[in-house]
Amino acid sequence: MITTLIATRMTAQSIEQTKQGVQFSAQNLDVKIEFYSNNIVRVYKTPQGVSYNKKSLSVVKLPENTTVSFEQKGNTTVLKSNSIQVDVNPVTGGISFYDNSGKLLLKDKDYGTQFSALDDAGMPSYTIRAGFLLDKEEPVYGVGQIMDNKFNRRNSSHHMQNENMSTYSPYFMSVKGYGVFWDNYSISDFNDNPQELSFQGIGHCSDYYFMYGKNADGVIAQVRDLTGKAPMLPLWAYGFFQSKERYTTQDESLDVLKKYRALKVPLDVIIQDWRYWPEFHKTDSLWNSQSFDKERFPNPKKWADEIHKLNAKLLIVTWPGFGPKTEQRKEFDSKNMIIKFDTWPPKSGARPYDVYNPEALDIYWRYLNKGIFSYIGNDGWWLDSTEPDHINKKDSDFLLPTHLGTYRSVKNAFSMMHNKGIATNQRLTNDNKRVVILTRSGFIGQQRYGSNTWSGDVASSWEMLEKQIPAALNYTLMGIPNWNSDIGGFFAGRWKKDGGNNNPEFQELYVRWMQFGTFCPMMRSHGTDLPREIWNFGERGSWCFDAQEKAINLRYKLLPYIYSTSWDVSHNNGTFMRPLIMDFANDSKTHEIGNEYLFGRSLLVAPVTQYKARNWQVYLPQGSDWYNFWTNEYYKGGQSVATETAIDKVPLYVKAGSIIPFGPEVQFSTEKKWDNLEIRIYPGADGEFLLYEDENDNYNYEKGIYSTITFKWNDKEKKLTIEDREGRFPSMLKSRKFKIAIANRNDVIADSSPKSGKLISYNGKKIVVKF
Repeated sequence: MITTLIATRMTAQSIEQTKQGVQFSAQNLDVKIEFYSNNIVRVYKTPQGVSYNKKSLSVVKLPENTTVSFEQKGNTTVLKSNSIQVDVNPVTGGISFYDNSGKLLLKDKDYGTQFSALDDAGMPSYTIRAGFLLDKEEPVYGVGQIMDNKFNRRNSSHHMQNENMSTYSPYFMSVKGYGVFWDNYSISDFNDNPQELSFQGIGHCSDYYFMYGKNADGVIAQVRDLTGKAPMLPLWAYGFFQSKERYTTQDESLDVLKKYRALKVPLDVIIQDWRYWPEFHKTDSLWNSQSFDKERFPNPKKWADEIHKLNAKLLIVTWPGFGPKTEQRKEFDSKNMIIKFDTWPPKSGARPYDVYNPEALDIYWRYLNKGIFSYIGNDGWWLDSTEPDHINKKDSDFLLPTHLGTYRSVKNAFSMMHNKGIATNQRLTNDNKRVVILTRSGFIGQQRYGSNTWSGDVASSWEMLEKQIPAALNYTLMGIPNWNSDIGGFFAGRWKKDGGNNNPEFQELYVRWMQFGTFCPMMRSHGTDLPREIWNFGERGSWCFDAQEKAINLRYKLLPYIYSTSWDVSHNNGTFMRPLIMDFANDSKTHEIGNEYLFGRSLLVAPVTQYKARNWQVYLPQGSDWYNFWTNEYYKGGQSVATETAIDKVPLYVKAGSIIPFGPEVQFSTEKKWDNLEIRIYPGADGEFLLYEDENDNYNYEKGIYSTITFKWNDKEKKLTIEDREGRFPSMLKSRKFKIAIANRNDVIADSSPKSGKLISYNGKKIVVKF
């Protein structure tokens, strides 16, 4: 390491200049500042004279070669890349971050980092607090999935302990275009008040990353650069999922799939919930044995094969806890790889394995692979209770040892590590099948593992539906793109006394939740107390059945748009659920709006969250003009619009300049080729869309085996250019037809379908279509 000693003019303090940063001591702290890139700066602090070698669970990036200039201004040392300026005061320990124009972004508060000695179950440790100074009215987002119906996280406090329905990471993003990730996995606290924003947790160092992206997209790109990209999920993962708590036999779930096929209602995935394993006289001592009960699942391989023959996929639930009579538990116990508190279900004696131990992750997969994956060939995993559930909590439980320290010091990373073990081992076992994981918790870095976090066992209520939206948006702003919820809410017992599935209010709640689910990264129906399959709400021709079918069919029509968005998420660090601040931060009204969002870069969704609401206020941000998706009515941005919302229509608007591909009507995602897509153009601005296609599963896209077609709309010339196709893959369409339809703002229609369009042939070579 190259070091240069820089003496300050007025004190005896000094700073050592390193290749891409500085190190110094101040306020009894040793501080290291290092540029990881032009846009990312790491700040690492330990008590003076107490070194600690931090190995991150989340961060995968190594420092890249970055040109950093150094300058001394009085007592201040100034470090600059081509994007960020960092001012350091070695007397107070204060650190200030600026953009390259000199605009102040954030202050690491003078005297703001504190270490208080802590005995962590016999291990010398610290309670650590890191404080920051923000502008008084500066909105920030992130922190986690929090069910408080708030979007802006200013002036709030949160105990960051990952549990069912609460998923946190010590991270925030500012509307000013920067983010901070405090790399700590302990049970922690976030607090923001007029004096400061702070994180407090336990550990041996204060370790954070300042990331500058200019805007929300840029910050998310830096988060992914730092902690890992999100891989592509297969096309089928964007279809419709059906499950319940629970299908008790292999025939029951197979019959559900057959009935969907008979009704011709689209479906791609069946999920098998808990207790498919032997119940051992119903004491649950064989809980999560990762094997099948011979009476209820006599031929699980044939069951999975039958599901596949019906062109559907199978997800199987597996838990982190094991009953005392399971072979897994016996091996984990013998190797001291069990965290010794009781997990779900109560009174079973089940306990979670130590996900922080790399060997334990491999052992877990060995059983899972032998008992399920390589045996029946399932297509994905439902990882329940990944916080995990904790029965009869005692304070002493949090002091229990894990491979990486006390449970409380690493608890919030449990889901990420559990997901890591399964995802990495599955890829090693079979690299031809993309990892798909449904999981109940998360942490920054988990996006690397093909994981989709759901919001937990939420109540079936209008209030809870409303809370889902800002919770999802803050979660996705942490750089973790995949999120979903139980359509209709998990616990629906409150509706039983009033007619259950025939209760009009529950039916309407379910329909509105399904409309929200249509515009989430995963569309999944699940719950307990009341069955959720579509026929339980009535027959075709009844309003509740028809409204659900309309939402499901719309989801499938949008698959070319959704799958192309998935490529944008994976390749360009994009985001599915885009809070309005991502695209319209200059419109200050968007800073507090957490009940509507863009799905992809074109569709503005404002889910209805109140009973019998047939008129819904939707804010259309300034900076674009808008079309009502259902009617083609045209609106200027910067206004609230009273939107008629029939029970079968979610308020949905399209940004002017959008180009949206619509696919065929299908019963499952890959039933028909995309050889006759409708390309719908919404004039009013120039626009561009990249249509992405590949083999729909496997990881060949990582080797460049995919194709893209770019569509460009010139609004002034009313001209659509379809560029040369880029790339190729073996099953690629060599020629196809596109129906080009223009949304006419003067042609108000009764539904979303345009009246006419130009049919053109395309063979991969550039075409210009004029209107």
